[in-house]
Parts: sequence; structure tokens; C-alpha cells
Amino acid sequence: MAFIHYNPNPHGEYVGDCVIRAITKALDKSWNEIYLAMALVGYSMGDMPSSNRVWGQFLKDAGYRRYVIPNTCPDCYTIRAFCEDNPKGTYIVGTGTHCVCIKDGNLYDTWDSSDETPLFYYMEG
Repeated sequence: MAFIHYNPNPHGEYVGDCVIRAITKALDKSWNEIYLAMALVGYSMGDMPSSNRVWGQFLKDAGYRRYVIPNTCPDCYTIRAFCEDNPKGTYIVGTGTHCVCIKDGNLYDTWDSSDETPLFYYMEG
């Protein structure tokens, strides 16, 4: 697993847009394009683009499915372990308070969040 610094935010911001950043990497689209598309989904649902139900719906519409990570060891399973367990493919992983993109076992984020505990993930299919 490698942590790869990734920040497509056009203003270099680091806080509040982790969902947008993660999805840009997963879908290979610009920050502006994803932000606007998610804002439209949020508008239609009467909710903020960063809410779990809005970005979840956005990803479902893009062909992704949500999976829950079993709670067998809530304090010992980390994003690092998720990367090691998933060396191929693209995943959008949620911790409950943060979201990252894992691509081919590498963590793309603005900071090394590999010690965070993942709760769920989305993958295509």
C-alpha cells in the first residue's frame, strides 16, 4: 500500500470536500464536474451534496454498489488493511466522518488516513 497525496480541489482546500475528492479520483473526472453533478443530486433530494445519502445515490446512479465492512474487529481493521486486502480495483471507502479513494491498493487522499477505520465502501458493479 502506498499513500499518494491527491488534492484536485481547484483552490487547494483540504477540509469539507473529501467525498468530492474521492469520487473525482474514482471516476477520473474534474472536481468542478463532480461537485456540480452532486449538487444537482443534492438539490433534487433536498439535501447537501456531502451527505451520505446524496453521494450514495450519486454513486448508485454511476453503477456503484455499497458494501458494509463486518464489525469483527472495529478497532483493528484499518484503511491500510483494506488496501492490502484489495490490491486490484477502485473503491470509495467511508469511515463515517471521512471518505477516500483506494485504487489498485493505493490510498489517494490529502493526508495519510491509512490508520482510520473503514465502515463501508462502494465499488463498481
